[in-house]
Amino acid sequence: MGILDTVSLAATLVFAIPVALFGIDRIVAGQLILGGAFVAIGVGMVLVREKLTTPTDIPSSAAQKVVGRVAKTDEDEEE
Repeated sequence: MGILDTVSLAATLVFAIPVALFGIDRIVAGQLILGGAFVAIGVGMVLVREKLTTPTDIPSSAAQKVVGRVAKTDEDEEE
């Protein structure tokens, strides 16, 4: 996982964690269906971010490939 992926995941978690915590709060309060729905939405936000390719992902993936080819470590040069 590159730096761009890490930042993108962190941004997604900023929104997903409060939704899931609200769902857990509703479950504790006895509203199982509503709470379960919010937990599922929070988890779904992260899963969709990980599995879905958007038009903005294409340039970042291309940039990561270029950086990977240009910036080689000592271990890469020995091979």
